[in-house]
Amino acid sequence: MDTTPANFAPVMTEPGITRAGTGVRSVEWSILGHTYWLKTEGQSCFSFETLDPPGTFVPPHVHPTQDEFIYVLEGRFDLYLDGEHHQANPGDLVRMPMGIPHGYYNLTDRDARALFWVSPARRLRELFDNLHNLGDPAEVVRQSAMREVLFLKPEEMTFDPLTMS
Repeated sequence: MDTTPANFAPVMTEPGITRAGTGVRSVEWSILGHTYWLKTEGQSCFSFETLDPPGTFVPPHVHPTQDEFIYVLEGRFDLYLDGEHHQANPGDLVRMPMGIPHGYYNLTDRDARALFWVSPARRLRELFDNLHNLGDPAEVVRQSAMREVLFLKPEEMTFDPLTMS
């Protein structure tokens, strides 16, 4: 009897290289102006590379069951992290423990690229599959809440990151 959970694939541990700007098994998502490429997935970890053009952002949200990390490869991110403003540059690692509100913004005039990962994976692959090419932000919020990603309401934020420069 197969007891593998739905949407589960083993962490990609075979030898090899997943080139920049590509995804394992050619998996790529387009989500509200961002491009995400699958790097690894499994029960314990889910990772993806991002291309974030100028003006793109992911508003403050909470992962109640996952720790999330960002390793900045190119460009700069302005961050909403537990109600405070931070900036992350190439080579910086951003740590976002489960339950801590966070969001990221490319407020520059250049593309930004980063490697993101969450642990455990939970339902993030399922979420990305459902958000791919979805253009309605309200539906993005609804789909996210169904998969353990909870967006803050504007009145819950300590500042508006879009006014940062």
